[in-house]
Amino acid sequence: MAQVVIASRLSDGRVVFLKEASTSGSAEWVLTLGAADIANAEGRANELLSIGEADAVENQAIIDPYLIDVEERDGELRPTKFREVIRCLGPTIRLDLGKQAEGPEA
Repeated sequence: MAQVVIASRLSDGRVVFLKEASTSGSAEWVLTLGAADIANAEGRANELLSIGEADAVENQAIIDPYLIDVEERDGELRPTKFREVIRCLGPTIRLDLGKQAEGPEA
């Protein structure tokens, strides 16, 4: 199973994905799943997770890095679990329905 490291950026709460900086082995965080480094072996997945966890401690720019399972479908990388699909694509709430459509006094 292919995996990538996902986390939350502290400055704005955005979901980010680990793209290892090739020359130094340090962490670079990207906004798109397709730009993330993909681990196809358990050892590589653990290596990427270690880089993400170390960056979370050292730089304190992200929080809660963890591995998610991904697969390629229709030429795009996609999470295999519904929870991660929501995290990657954003909220499922439509602002034109429900209480949010009624305004702040609702």
